[in-house]
Amino acid sequence: MDLEASKPQKRKKGWVDILVNFRWIIVIFVVLPFSFSFYFIQYLGDKRSERKSYKQRQIEHEENVQKVVERLKQRNPSKDGLVCTARKPWLAVGMRNVDYKRARHFEVDLSAFRNILDIDKERMIAKVEPHVNMGQISRATIPMNLSLAVVAELDDLTVGGLINGYGIEGSSHIYGLFSDTVVAYEIVLADGRVVRATKDNEYSDLFYAIPWSQGTLGFLVSAEIKLIHIKEYMKLTYLPVKGKLQEIGQAYMDSFTPRDLDQDNPEKVPDFVETMIYSPTEAVCMTGRYASKEEAKKKGNVINSIGWWFKPWFYQHAQKALIKGEFVEYIPTREYYHRHTRSLYWEGKLILPFADQWWFRFLLGWMMPPKVSLLKATQGEAIRNYYHEMHIVQDMLVPLRRIGDTLEWIHREMEVYPLWLCPHRLFKPPMKTMVSPEPGFELQIKQGDTSYAQMYTDIGVYYAPGPVLRGEVYDGAQAVRNMENWLIEIHGFQPQHSVTEMSEKEFWKMFDSELYEACRKKYGAIGTFMHVYYKCKKGRKTEKEVEEAENAQAETAYADVEQASE
Repeated sequence: MDLEASKPQKRKKGWVDILVNFRWIIVIFVVLPFSFSFYFIQYLGDKRSERKSYKQRQIEHEENVQKVVERLKQRNPSKDGLVCTARKPWLAVGMRNVDYKRARHFEVDLSAFRNILDIDKERMIAKVEPHVNMGQISRATIPMNLSLAVVAELDDLTVGGLINGYGIEGSSHIYGLFSDTVVAYEIVLADGRVVRATKDNEYSDLFYAIPWSQGTLGFLVSAEIKLIHIKEYMKLTYLPVKGKLQEIGQAYMDSFTPRDLDQDNPEKVPDFVETMIYSPTEAVCMTGRYASKEEAKKKGNVINSIGWWFKPWFYQHAQKALIKGEFVEYIPTREYYHRHTRSLYWEGKLILPFADQWWFRFLLGWMMPPKVSLLKATQGEAIRNYYHEMHIVQDMLVPLRRIGDTLEWIHREMEVYPLWLCPHRLFKPPMKTMVSPEPGFELQIKQGDTSYAQMYTDIGVYYAPGPVLRGEVYDGAQAVRNMENWLIEIHGFQPQHSVTEMSEKEFWKMFDSELYEACRKKYGAIGTFMHVYYKCKKGRKTEKEVEEAENAQAETAYADVEQASE
């Protein structure tokens, strides 16, 4: 056997590696100061909005909606190209390229839609505009001991992005994905009509088609979202787990799913769940339950205010359980919700290798995190392409019963650690939505399932793969292709904020097109808004490519209409 040939091939480094290694200079002296300034200005704008009455905010909202309607009516379809928002591509939080905006397009400005329009304590509904972010809404609701049922961890994530794309949190094993907590959408359609879509009105098909559609059915201008009652603290239990990946997967399942299948029993199911896997043999499972201020402050209880800038990053704090064993502490609820914001999970370690050190946290930690959009704006195309090849930022949504197999697959194909695990219910929809549970799951209930929802889990794969860290040759694009094939095979899903390598045929193997395409035709989106696949597709979209794809969609739609009328 040729031992030399069996050794992994070392990757030759170039000038891009030097830029990446010293990128921290740009981040510290440019990105962090501008990020802090941006956040501060944004905060002042939020405070200015809060001083206005809900009535005044609603009046301004209606005026802004009318501006969108008038702008759409100005469009000449034969000259102006497809419609999209005026937001610059680098402002998107997701990692995929927003290259569809390089093609000729007709811009509509939605930047004014950044207000909380109402907090209805009787109906337990928050009405918000699409650019309201998680930090803004949690800052407004938590002092009332109220919260959205699902609050995504990063402050910067917006309501619009979480609805049109994908949103999850440690409470999703109870409430589902972010879009599952929405009770109504206000949508501006291609022809300028403004409609309110709910699950049981005349626009119910549109209601179920909006999630995962990436804004390709109409403009979302407001959403009514479910609120829940909460308490001031999260009682968090850290449980270390050591063993093989299959054993870690089972321990994760057992942390929130009763083996007697009593999944709807609040005595047996915690309010919050997440697990972080630090190596192929070590993980920490965390379960949380809301706790009152009185309980948290009882003698002997430990309160940990993790939101201070100088505190250790949360994922590193949780890792201590592997040394000290199981422990319990109380964390202020809002600080717990946004526990991964300062460190961007653990991506901050790659961006600023020394940012987790005590001296940096104390001196400059108050400027963290760097704004993702500014990181993208300052990276350039060469560095962006480097990250696509040498860095993984993917979420894998898989049936919970396949967690052990998927963890082994990730270790074999990607070797990325830490991994983030967060479960979510995938409800059985009344229509064929883009994302739905495995057919017939309810006929053979597995651990975590109920008759109305199958338990899935998100596996967050965010870091440089092991071969890259060892300086070996690694094909990141092929790894993502392999991942997508694995997901299709096990009825899993890839959230569209990530880079995708799928062909259109593969895309519609993963997702269901029936309701989406029907709504595209019914509500006039074809020829006005870009098709979801072409919006997600990797790489640049030329005007000709987009036009040909949309014409093909339009011809199919018109043929269907003519056939139906005969």
